[in-house]
Amino acid sequence: MLKNSELKLKDVIDIKRGKKLGFIDDIDIEVEKGQIKAFVVPAHQNKLFNFFLKKNDQVITWDEIRKIGEDVILVELNEDKV
Repeated sequence: MLKNSELKLKDVIDIKRGKKLGFIDDIDIEVEKGQIKAFVVPAHQNKLFNFFLKKNDQVITWDEIRKIGEDVILVELNEDKV
């Protein structure tokens, strides 16, 4: 089992484009089922800029996650999110 703090230390990589998206800032959990619904990766990794630009955050649904590895989380984003 992974802790929230461990997930936030992993790089998130879009495998279709080979692009590093950043680190997880928030996790959307469906409490009743105890399931992760989505990860939120901030548009800017700088905390000050991210505070003002929250609307540009990248929401990655559980269906888009391909692999959670030792150091990275591999995702395949839907075309409409690029």
